[in-house]
Amino acid sequence: MAYGISTYAYFWRISGRAPRPMTLTEMLRDTAELGGRVFQICDYAPLLSYDSAQLADVRATARDLGLTLELGTRGIGPRHLLAFLDKAGELGVTLVRSMLNTAGHRPDTAEAVTLLKESVPRYEAAGVTLGLETYEQVSTDDLLTVVRGVGSEHLGVVLDPGNSVARLERPADVVAATAPHVVNIHVKDFAFTRRDGWVGFTYAGCPLGEGLLDYDGMISAVRPAERGLNQIVEHWLPWQDEGYDATARLEHQWTQHSINTLLRSE
Repeated sequence: MAYGISTYAYFWRISGRAPRPMTLTEMLRDTAELGGRVFQICDYAPLLSYDSAQLADVRATARDLGLTLELGTRGIGPRHLLAFLDKAGELGVTLVRSMLNTAGHRPDTAEAVTLLKESVPRYEAAGVTLGLETYEQVSTDDLLTVVRGVGSEHLGVVLDPGNSVARLERPADVVAATAPHVVNIHVKDFAFTRRDGWVGFTYAGCPLGEGLLDYDGMISAVRPAERGLNQIVEHWLPWQDEGYDATARLEHQWTQHSINTLLRSE
């Protein structure tokens, strides 16, 4: 087991709002400097255009920094998943995270099982695990129906209990249901705050340990150290009214706080 950081922890610093978005190499170096040992390149569009030489450079940089790489994408179309399996091979990755839906494709459970049965055997043969993330577009029950329907040790769940709240699923219930199938954990805290005038709520991220995430309960249920599962820091940091510099500074502080908190928990 190791602690790491996702591109989602750099959400604003790699966005179009950044005067100069951080590069992948800069994120890798920052992760190593903060004490992370894993970097999850998750939904990072520039990676799609990388050729073999660029992927080799990323792999070499990660190796030199002592980092393990993981990948993240969306969708379960066989051609797409096999393309990411090829990238995983070039990067030395053994964990790929995905989601069932894309903007143009929302398979039901039967179709999802059929599609995954085309690509998961190739993942098995390559020694790569595919993890499907918990999130609000798909019920946890349906996600588990798909995972069990495929029935492979190389297909599991990427647990992010905060995502499913928007589906009115309790984080504790999501943790309990998915625990035996978890292959990767996204660690981000979350909280509700009242809107101005007490008209509704805002549901957003907060520093780890200050919100509703029962981290200790999640770890007790999933047992990542015993099972060798990596824990990856992410954020839901709202844009700050003071602008980019304040937002970027707070994003860094949250990342540093999260990884330090995880390291102290060992």
